[in-house]
Amino acid sequence: MSRISQPLQCSSQLEALGDKFIWYAPHSGFSNQLSEFKNAILMAAILNRTLVIPPVLDHHAVALGSCPKFRVLSPKDLRLSVLGKAAKFAQIRYISMADIVDLSELVSTSAIRVIDFRVFVSMWCGMEIDCAYSEDSEKELSMFENLRQCGSLLSGNNGNWNKCLYSVDEDCRTTVWTYQKNEDGVLDSFQPDEQLKNKKNLSFVRRRQDIYKSLGPGSGAESATVLAFGSLFTAPYKGSESYIDIHDAPRDPHIEYLFKKIEFLPFVPEIMSAGKEFALETVKAPFLCAQLRLLDGQFKNHWEATFLRLKQQLESLKQTGLHPVHIFVMTDLPIGNWTRSYLGNLVRDSNAFKLFVLREEDELVKRTAKKLVAAGYGLKFGFVPEGFDGIGKHCHPPLLPDILLYIEEAVCSCASLGFVGTAGSTIAESIELMRKNAACLFKSALAAEKTPAV
Repeated sequence: MSRISQPLQCSSQLEALGDKFIWYAPHSGFSNQLSEFKNAILMAAILNRTLVIPPVLDHHAVALGSCPKFRVLSPKDLRLSVLGKAAKFAQIRYISMADIVDLSELVSTSAIRVIDFRVFVSMWCGMEIDCAYSEDSEKELSMFENLRQCGSLLSGNNGNWNKCLYSVDEDCRTTVWTYQKNEDGVLDSFQPDEQLKNKKNLSFVRRRQDIYKSLGPGSGAESATVLAFGSLFTAPYKGSESYIDIHDAPRDPHIEYLFKKIEFLPFVPEIMSAGKEFALETVKAPFLCAQLRLLDGQFKNHWEATFLRLKQQLESLKQTGLHPVHIFVMTDLPIGNWTRSYLGNLVRDSNAFKLFVLREEDELVKRTAKKLVAAGYGLKFGFVPEGFDGIGKHCHPPLLPDILLYIEEAVCSCASLGFVGTAGSTIAESIELMRKNAACLFKSALAAEKTPAV
């Protein structure tokens, strides 16, 4: 690993490529991170920039806050937080969004241009990273000090920097990004109400801004090698969107094509194969999937409603004569705490119901994680400069990536007796989308072992 000779200078390696990049700060749980990633694909395509594919961060490693309450981390602070978490994450176990989501078709058809976050940061910082984890403590400390210095610049902590970096500091408190709507600069329909403004002493005004006019050709951001966003998460709220209101582009066929492609981004074959294998070789029968989120946030106060839907579905299945009903349970409630819940009742009624779960320590999960590390899709799909030898060959982080959630979702996509999800859960929404698109039958453009669908 080489020392950064001039940490406060723009990366000559990136500038020499003649390309322009866009990166953003992912946050919250995986479903939110995936939603941000889809928005990032659109933003990169609209602005004709290469997208930096981020790591998948642990659930709630970085939290945005609340857009409806106008209480969020600033884009600069969010970027700083993500860079710090990503550096620490790489020290233990790293997994890229491209290691989880199958981007093969988008990349092979040149619909998008991408670069892996590790390659991008290595080039930005002017150093080679054999691996963030090192048994040489002096080498490790030196690397993280270098990352801290150049990461401060990359986050926009020093402000915009000539043709090097343009930091987008507009967030959901002030801006709703649009595209081709001819309403640039107009007030958005959702504004802080008088009670909130008086209580929190707020002065924010939300305006709708055209992303292409504001950050594309002819703008102050056009010449910057790197365009840095904070959050790219959005959600419908009171007749508007919290941050991004781009749902069509009738005058831009390429963006219209991307809308169709990113509506459903399947998991990579290794994850889907693992889900199918569990369904075929462990459950071995038609089954129902129950996704029960019981401990986090608002969900811990709605156990009765969550279990009621499952009870109703099981009563319906029992009336068809199924005996026993096979159920795959996907929940954040530890098995040791099932006893006094409805799940405990199902376990005790073993003549009528047979329950199945997956654990992170299960052999199938560990084997699949090893396959994903070996496949290295993040580095395969992304741009890697000729002669670049900074990542991958000698990288042996001590822990495998945590992929249990993705395999559980794959299993649920194969549940032929139906699916019961937790109301309001983005995980449930993701599974519903997989089932709608017949993910269990999906054939990827990637080479993968052939596993029959359930």
